[in-house]
Amino acid sequence: MPEIPTTAMEAGNRDGGSLIIEGGRALKGSVTVSGSKNATMGAMAAALLVGEDCVLENVPDIGDVPHMADVLRSLGASVEQTSPHSLCINAAKLNGFSPPTELVTNLRASFLVMGALLARQGKAACSPPGGDVIGQRPIDVHLSGFAALGAKIGRDGEKFVAEAKGLAGAQVFCDYPSVLGTQNLMLAAATARGTSTIVNAAAEPEVQSLAAMLNSMGARISGVGTPTVKIEGVPELKGTHHRIIPDRLEAGTYAIAAAITRGRVDVQAVQTEHLFSLVAKLREAGVEVEEDGGSLSVRGTKELKAVTIQALPYPGIATDLQAPLSVLLTQAHGVSYVHERVFGNRLLYVNELRKMGAEVVTTGTTTAIISGPTPLIGASVRALDVRAGAALILAGLAARGRTEILDIHHVDRGYERIDQKLRDLGAHVERV
Repeated sequence: MPEIPTTAMEAGNRDGGSLIIEGGRALKGSVTVSGSKNATMGAMAAALLVGEDCVLENVPDIGDVPHMADVLRSLGASVEQTSPHSLCINAAKLNGFSPPTELVTNLRASFLVMGALLARQGKAACSPPGGDVIGQRPIDVHLSGFAALGAKIGRDGEKFVAEAKGLAGAQVFCDYPSVLGTQNLMLAAATARGTSTIVNAAAEPEVQSLAAMLNSMGARISGVGTPTVKIEGVPELKGTHHRIIPDRLEAGTYAIAAAITRGRVDVQAVQTEHLFSLVAKLREAGVEVEEDGGSLSVRGTKELKAVTIQALPYPGIATDLQAPLSVLLTQAHGVSYVHERVFGNRLLYVNELRKMGAEVVTTGTTTAIISGPTPLIGASVRALDVRAGAALILAGLAARGRTEILDIHHVDRGYERIDQKLRDLGAHVERV
């Protein structure tokens, strides 16, 4: 079986890359959602807990997967691609506890190896996580949680180090419901002696997906999806087969694409319960949304209404959908208010959106006031991160004329073949 290769998209975009969009076309047809980027990262880290095969299915073909594979390989694990959307990870020959900084700084989720390595080997070291520049990502939740489980926390140069002869169950309070923090603590506590309780835990579907995988490996985790997660430690875990959940963020992006182009798109292979808050806001804005089992039928309307949105921890509006929703609101009648409650610097994309004619005023770094509708005009803009890039693609689809989106490799980190999927819906999109 071959090792997972670098994706074609990533290989073709090391110099930045761009998308050219001729806007003004209503999207029509159906699109199938890929596996969740964020759930995949947690599942790949969990494979470090055992020396047996962990087979992951419905893995998206995105840039972050080969990055995470490189992190795992640097620790001695093998990562093989068994089919276009399946991986087999085996960490039987784990021989490291500290991934190279140059790998970690490319990927925020790489910090998840800390919990797994601490549980498996009693020691882990990692530089602060990298990834998109969307605001401060404090790791106090991770480190204080490890300390509560009995680990000694220190620094070795730029790296944080956690060591423990044996982790013991404890009650852990999270200062905020961190998704990665909750996942890291579940990884560490799964084989700790006794029972651990995470209070103010993140409830996101990606956290629930990781808990489901760990339970299939023999862990005893309950309460996921609520603010209190209980982990009864077990002596050992085993390999497993696990299917990655659909990407609710990709699904939301295509739903918004249908709305902003006044098209009609069936978004298929989704778990609609994960999109409740988004669907509620789309309907409030006047978008027609029908749910049918594992799909959403989204129809844009002639007149959108201004609304207020707040990006909040789940089940609130996902912070990763805040920028795409903001683009939609530029086409709504009236004044809309956008409040970012998760990351403190996630409105940087507004400057790019203004280049296209959007009337957006920011107050501080967490609130935007959007006046609409304003006609968007094609321009040359830059993708600053995964979701900001997706938002600019939506703007390009709705704009009059030609839009060039630079540094599209950011988008390829989290969206599988987004240009091809949009073309299949009738968009005029070209990758350069």
